[in-house]
Amino acid sequence: MSPSTPTSALFGRGSWAEARRLADILRQETVGGTLLLAATVAAMIWANSPWSPAYEALRDHTVGPAVLHLDLPLGVWAADGLLAIFFFVAGLELKREFVAGDLREPRRAVVPVAAAAGGVIVPALIYLAVNHADATAARGWAVPTATDIAFALAVLAVVGRNLPSALRTFLLTLAVVDDLIAIAIIAVFYTQTLHLLPLAAAMIPLAAFATLVQRRHRSPWLLLPLAAATWALVHASGIHATVAGVLLAFTVPVRPRPGGGARGEHDPGLAGHFEHRLRPISAGIAVPIFALLSAGVTIGGLTGLTAALTSPVAVGITAGLVLGKTVGVLAATVLVARFTAAELDEGLVWSDIVGLSMLAGVGFTVSLLIGELSFGAGNEADSHAKIAVLAGSVLAAVLASAVLRARARVYKRIAEQEGHDGDADGIPDVYAVSPAHTSDH
Repeated sequence: MSPSTPTSALFGRGSWAEARRLADILRQETVGGTLLLAATVAAMIWANSPWSPAYEALRDHTVGPAVLHLDLPLGVWAADGLLAIFFFVAGLELKREFVAGDLREPRRAVVPVAAAAGGVIVPALIYLAVNHADATAARGWAVPTATDIAFALAVLAVVGRNLPSALRTFLLTLAVVDDLIAIAIIAVFYTQTLHLLPLAAAMIPLAAFATLVQRRHRSPWLLLPLAAATWALVHASGIHATVAGVLLAFTVPVRPRPGGGARGEHDPGLAGHFEHRLRPISAGIAVPIFALLSAGVTIGGLTGLTAALTSPVAVGITAGLVLGKTVGVLAATVLVARFTAAELDEGLVWSDIVGLSMLAGVGFTVSLLIGELSFGAGNEADSHAKIAVLAGSVLAAVLASAVLRARARVYKRIAEQEGHDGDADGIPDVYAVSPAHTSDH
């Protein structure tokens, strides 16, 4: 590469404001990951205990107004209703990243977007290679394509405390883009029957919601009924109801109102306001409850576990999460570095990216949802898919932890250097800007 060729750093440190905002997200998602893990363990123990009939009765208990065709089991309410909150928050985060975050710059966005795409395509191909001969099993091709933000960040909190902030940001952004791809897959490939009249009707409350938020109205008494109506009509249309959460999120303005902070207070914009209010609900309540009602699967002892893990569905999912995610994310990142002027930021090596790519194989929330959509809740294929998602995620986390721990001393040295740089300028180390990016800020 000639000296005059402009270069940009892969996984370089971002802006001060963006690092501060993402640090807050990381803390909340890490707590959410802990709650998610606890709910998953509780569901597995309950489903395999003498009280398993009570678990099934709770999950299958029907509530809701029958006149609106919303008399649904609690398990369905968790998947269709509570996860709509999760996808609303994910939609807000995605829009903020590309409208006002560091990823509004194409050179910063190309790496996590390409990595997310690679992390979807390769696991799907591996799954189909294993299950192409069985049309029923092949419906689960999208199960190993999702990365779980909360679980992955919880692993990072344990093994990667000194991990450079840019890599944490990359993992978070990759997972958010991954969620958008997943919701597109759900809308396109898992909509069996489309009813146009309810879908068209959903545009009315959606438009009203958009009008109010564009005028910066925050009243829940106005917005919640419109959001609920949009969700119910999308549900009635045959499209998975979680799509409504993303549609609603994309209508929310990201940038603060001009002069919004004139009285001295910080104005995060309406998207920031909603995200601040709803992310704790999503990470701390909605997703753990979904896990509690979805992750409980009867294993049937060692014989049942062996049979489940050796089924083609489970082999495809496990291989997709552990091998496919690693290869897909890493290969996409290498290709970006190979065919652009981008280079790894100073102090990082490719083994860092290998560990991060392995960690992207921690898939849970959306993988369980797609498994139920693929095979139907409660049947043998769905049970095998759930066991494989859990096993594959644990294996990916263990392998990623081994790689990341091997680099722990290097991470610590980088963190100390960031701290020295930050102290020299009076800036906290997490917000320090590398010399290579001074012109960007």
